[in-house]
Amino acid sequence: MTDNAQAPEGGAQQVEVSEELTKCAMVIEHAIEHLLEENHAPLAVASALLGGSLGLLARTMDKDTILKILDSAVQSVRSGELQDAEHARRGHDS
Repeated sequence: MTDNAQAPEGGAQQVEVSEELTKCAMVIEHAIEHLLEENHAPLAVASALLGGSLGLLARTMDKDTILKILDSAVQSVRSGELQDAEHARRGHDS
């Protein structure tokens, strides 16, 4: 993993990453909403986002780190955590 992709370990750095993650997530959510409003297929939108994300990971970190991230995502799907989070999000949007 490159230095700029290292996960911070302490206090203020974690808050900064959390704020940055929140801002990035908001931008991505708006982009998704825009693409869906323009009637792009959800599978096309998701595939483009996933492909772009994998490309960014490949440019900024090593293979083992990418595999850990992907394994964590797989575990979230298997456990139902991903669907639970989406149901909770939709409950707050209504």
